[in-house]
Amino acid sequence: MEHAGEYLLQVRDLSVTYSSTHGKVLRALDRLGVQIRGGEILGVLGESGCGKSTLANALLRLLPEHATCEAGAILFCGRDLLQLHKSDLRAIRGKEISLVPQDPALALNPVMTVGTQIAEVLRAHLQLSQQERRARVNELLQDVGFDKAETIYDFYPHQLSGGQRQRIVIAQAVACRPALVIADEPTSKLDACLRNEIMSLLAGIRERCGTTIVVISHDPTLFAGFADRLAVMYAGQIVEVGPTSQIFRQPLHPYTRALVQLANTPLVGGERSSGRFAVIPGEPPDSCSVRIGCQFEPRCSERMELCTTTQPREIRLETSRLVTCFQHDK
Repeated sequence: MEHAGEYLLQVRDLSVTYSSTHGKVLRALDRLGVQIRGGEILGVLGESGCGKSTLANALLRLLPEHATCEAGAILFCGRDLLQLHKSDLRAIRGKEISLVPQDPALALNPVMTVGTQIAEVLRAHLQLSQQERRARVNELLQDVGFDKAETIYDFYPHQLSGGQRQRIVIAQAVACRPALVIADEPTSKLDACLRNEIMSLLAGIRERCGTTIVVISHDPTLFAGFADRLAVMYAGQIVEVGPTSQIFRQPLHPYTRALVQLANTPLVGGERSSGRFAVIPGEPPDSCSVRIGCQFEPRCSERMELCTTTQPREIRLETSRLVTCFQHDK
């Protein structure tokens, strides 16, 4: 398996801000660091607004114009993506690193057939004839679960269901067999049955091709039995990293514990009950202001005086667990 056992991608001290028309600066990522091994599935878990999608777009340098990478490095196979020329980036996007967008209905061109849109990825990166491209697209459509690939090739996005459109953008993402696929909330608009199908599809791609996959979601239940490791995000920072099974069995950070407890809350009428762990009390910090101390402290039931004045450092427990919490800083 290519790159297996190595760090395929290393994000070091990455800080990203957004500037508003009113002059305010919103800090989306704050000195974030994470490492991704070749061939693994890494889950990135956190509440909405914690910076997950900003991280996904930053990895491909697809941030909007009003966003700024203030510091840090993104090392992919030893190359810092933040320092590459735009032409070098274009050669990497789609071929070596690809993105499965959050909303395929918006990502797909409504006036082009889905087969043509997949073929465009191949045309941009590979020297194939038109006939070869069509054959490869049909193969990809079969790989992502379409029985009648030739027919689907000529469909337009509006003729497909939400789950089918999700399969199309996954086919686009894996068309050139990239080393890394980033899936941003790939099941957020799907029901439970389709969600399981899409996650099984991504797991199958890893097994067949050795692809490294990063899946971003606010839903802890998505990662159980799927992701090898989990990185938990809060307020633009990684607060805990470890093997998924260990994090679910013994979460170390109070925020992670709250998320796991929330995931274990029984369903009532198809939705989470409004019981004790239905929500995490309090509100996320204001991203436009600089806070001293632990970002989670105002919402934490286990906070100490030290948490209000000092930023916790990253603590390594064993070889596979990382956490930023004073409870473990001994």
